[in-house]
Amino acid sequence: MRATWNGQVIAESDKEDLIYIEGNWYFPGSSIKQEYFSESDTPYTCPWKGECQYYDVVVDGKVGNDVAFRYPHPLPTAIERVKKDFSNHYAFWNGVEVSE
Repeated sequence: MRATWNGQVIAESDKEDLIYIEGNWYFPGSSIKQEYFSESDTPYTCPWKGECQYYDVVVDGKVGNDVAFRYPHPLPTAIERVKKDFSNHYAFWNGVEVSE
């Protein structure tokens, strides 16, 4: 599967390596193209997953603010609920296309 933003693939991995949570595919950290990502200052805490880290994605000078996110230290109860540790996985929204 791949995540594409502004015509550029920003993450790509086999579907079996992804984790599906609440309508979002979470890609392993090793599958993202780090050169397009920078940490955002936007704060968010999910009541059941914990503290979230947003990322801006920049492709050809176009910035996608907060279009990627991950939970670096998910709550232990969230890992139990998902049945997998998703701490080093990234999900996308706001214009990022995820496709097979």
